[in-house]
Amino acid sequence: MRTPYIAGNWKMHMNRAEARDLAAQLRELLAPVKHRIMVAPPFTAIETVAVTLQGSNIMVGAQNMAPALNGAHTGEISPLMLKDAGATVVILGHSERRHSYGEGDGLINEKVHLALQEGLEVILCVGETLEEREAGRVDAVVEEQLAGGLREIGASLLPRVTIAYEPVWAIGTGKTATPDDADSVHGTIRRIFTELYNSEEAEKIVIQYGGSVKPDNVKGLMSRDNIDGALVGGASLKVDSFGPIVQFNS
Repeated sequence: MRTPYIAGNWKMHMNRAEARDLAAQLRELLAPVKHRIMVAPPFTAIETVAVTLQGSNIMVGAQNMAPALNGAHTGEISPLMLKDAGATVVILGHSERRHSYGEGDGLINEKVHLALQEGLEVILCVGETLEEREAGRVDAVVEEQLAGGLREIGASLLPRVTIAYEPVWAIGTGKTATPDDADSVHGTIRRIFTELYNSEEAEKIVIQYGGSVKPDNVKGLMSRDNIDGALVGGASLKVDSFGPIVQFNS
């Protein structure tokens, strides 16, 4: 049985004081929740949030990282720095990194290898643009991104990998794939895992849905067989929206 996993990506929002306040409210509200919860603040607030959430049931993650441990990489953050600040998870391959900053599967794969090597959990994001969907290339795009991002990642490391399916056209637009459409792509991802690894790993892999997840659509999404969680953007910035999403089964 796969454990539900709800994660909040705070993106480039909130200063340290705002992040501390939100984390403190979430800590109190979500204390009874039994499934997995993670929040990913901006780099500047990771340590503040980690201290606030220490000893709680909420993990702290980062939104990206460099493919290097140290050195002449101006403006970058290494996995060692993330761990030092208190992060235990990192989001990699988010569509905004792919499409706004030109990150390809090769670079993302380097980051996945390094993050796992350094003991971090990984949320690997995949998903198609509207043009790719309309061209009937959803399965091909997702397969290419999975195969590229997980290249030479052994099955023994998969317990620390989560997949997030995020249709690019649904991120921050208010549009959401229907539960049936999302579940269909999640099913495709399991088929791809069977081909890349085996049926046992395909059944075990946790797959989140991301793309305008809200309190009023999360139950419909989470009711589907292949959807195990959510990677939440804008709705994770407020207690009164992220709380009900995390508590979808209460």
